[in-house]
Amino acid sequence: MIASVRGKVVAVSPDGAVIEVGGVGLLVQCSPHTVADLRVGQEARLATSLVVREDSLTLYGFADDDARQLFELLQTASGVGPRLAQAVLAVHAPDVVRRAISAGDTSTLTRVPGIGKKGAERLVLELRDKIGALPGDGAALVGVGAAVWPEQVRQALVGLGWSSGQADQAVAAVAEQLDGQTVPAVPVLLKQAIKMLGTIR
Repeated sequence: MIASVRGKVVAVSPDGAVIEVGGVGLLVQCSPHTVADLRVGQEARLATSLVVREDSLTLYGFADDDARQLFELLQTASGVGPRLAQAVLAVHAPDVVRRAISAGDTSTLTRVPGIGKKGAERLVLELRDKIGALPGDGAALVGVGAAVWPEQVRQALVGLGWSSGQADQAVAAVAEQLDGQTVPAVPVLLKQAIKMLGTIR
């Protein structure tokens, strides 16, 4: 498998680019977001996934390894091929996709052309247990982020001007609402806490 390519960008198109590696021009299929960061004549590194079919060899390229890993994970769900997996990443960033799957947020997934309500439900059902911890902002599955978010939200509330007591009350109220459910992203939890506090300063 070709895990990545590095070389000069010799051509770009709306759906891909040609990267020259060792004198060979490799055609790499990319989402518009990835293509937007490429410049003809400059060197680029793309994480890649080689999809082998009876009549074709197609190299798909991504800005980083995280996007490539999610691209490959999406294809383990029934009914999802490389084109649909790439369409998902063309619409949403990897962390948004992971968060939607882990939280069962089918409305976010159905924004991708080609994914209906049943398809989104199937993605959640088949991939939720495989998605793992969400990187970056503390969003994670229950049991992974459950012990982290309260302090992050509490500190953010105090930083916004609420007292420690008010922050504690809001965090406790949000935790009670979750009651064992999947832990959303910290910014989402912070908004919930602020909503509970209202205009009390």
